[in-house]
Amino acid sequence: MKPAATTRLPRVAIVGRPNVGKSTLANRMCGSRVSIVEPTAGVTRDRVAVPARLDVDSGARWVEVIDTGGIGIVDRDDLGPQVEAQIRAAMDTARVILWLVDVRDGITHLDLEVAKRLRGLPIPVLLVANKAEGQRTMWDVGEFHRLGIHDGPYAISAQNGEGLDPLYERILELVPDAPEGPDAPVEEPVMKLAVVGQRNAGKSTLINALAREERMIVSEVPGTTRDSVDVVFERGDKTFVAIDTAGIRKKKSHEDAIDFYSDARSHKAIRRADVVILLFDVTKKLSGIDKQLARYVVDHHKPVILGANKWDLVKDLTPEDFRAYIDDNLPALEFAPISFLSAKEGKGVDATLQLAQELFTQSKTRVSTGELNRVLTKALESRSPSSAGHAVRVRYATQAETSPPTFVLFVNDKKHFNKDYIRYLQNRLREDLPFKEIPVRIVLRDKDSGEEEQRS
Repeated sequence: MKPAATTRLPRVAIVGRPNVGKSTLANRMCGSRVSIVEPTAGVTRDRVAVPARLDVDSGARWVEVIDTGGIGIVDRDDLGPQVEAQIRAAMDTARVILWLVDVRDGITHLDLEVAKRLRGLPIPVLLVANKAEGQRTMWDVGEFHRLGIHDGPYAISAQNGEGLDPLYERILELVPDAPEGPDAPVEEPVMKLAVVGQRNAGKSTLINALAREERMIVSEVPGTTRDSVDVVFERGDKTFVAIDTAGIRKKKSHEDAIDFYSDARSHKAIRRADVVILLFDVTKKLSGIDKQLARYVVDHHKPVILGANKWDLVKDLTPEDFRAYIDDNLPALEFAPISFLSAKEGKGVDATLQLAQELFTQSKTRVSTGELNRVLTKALESRSPSSAGHAVRVRYATQAETSPPTFVLFVNDKKHFNKDYIRYLQNRLREDLPFKEIPVRIVLRDKDSGEEEQRS
């Protein structure tokens, strides 16, 4: 029987002091760029857990790799204790720990401190000497025997992929129950839910509330989360993925490459999500960043919940007032439902997840061609396109796709269908078909347009 979620794969935690290459090794093991890699101490703060296929002579086997922050980090936002708590949580749930050291730096004072923490742990610790490119650095690997960890050192280059086979073989000896096969033996999540918004809107707090554990560091410091982190959680017999994202900043406010990559990952999270929660701190006014994110969600036709977070702190605003405020400022999302919640207090969190599932169901819905054409006929009779004397006709319509629901309209001349009229048709489709709270996409085709698309 398949595991219900990736959390049931044997966990391998990568630990070590800052800047020894933990995220590079995690990316190498997973075969993709799942963690931001920058030559800056403290880039990784939260636990990043991803399935990894380890290819060895006996075949492909699967584990879950957990990337962690640097032990002993002096964080520029004073989040060191929270980073340490996430590292401890990773080690507490791991079956094997990979302790990374840097061959080029040799043994540092902080390495000795890490050694004290790891000695005597009831789980295997493998000492991994990273950045061992070339023969010269290989000569320095033996120095690390002094650290007192007897399984290793395994000399590798995470950057170049050198020396990994013996390490992988040893990991799989220690977790003989690691599943085999070319594909990850985990069930696909029912839904991927991305949480996006400004810095300090409460995104990580909401993720923790959904997961019902402290998976993400929560702080009053804006920008605590720097990467997009997938958190697998379950409700009953259903598996979900919640994607926590870094708070979006104006480009001119980017302090370094970390901010650039964080923003890029946040936009990617929207693109790969099934449903997006656009989270607002209701104690603050909507900003240009909120409007930018709203536009990005609309442009990518994503079902979206407008999350009115910290609602418990508002005393003089009614839900109706906030709806009117949202519609004035984000008119392109007037169809999107609002969820009033307090992630910190856990209020409205389950209702928000239920609402997300309803939107997901709407996005997967398919209607019959007959029903679609009846709705469009009524819409055309109620309001015709501006034709300036030309006969404007919709010859035929069909639903081509779901997620988002996409409707192809075969017309005699698409140039008479302007954006306002397309928007009118979209609204009518939402009103009369089971798509009331999600975006719908219209594609116009005439005899000259081929695959060309027009949409609002």
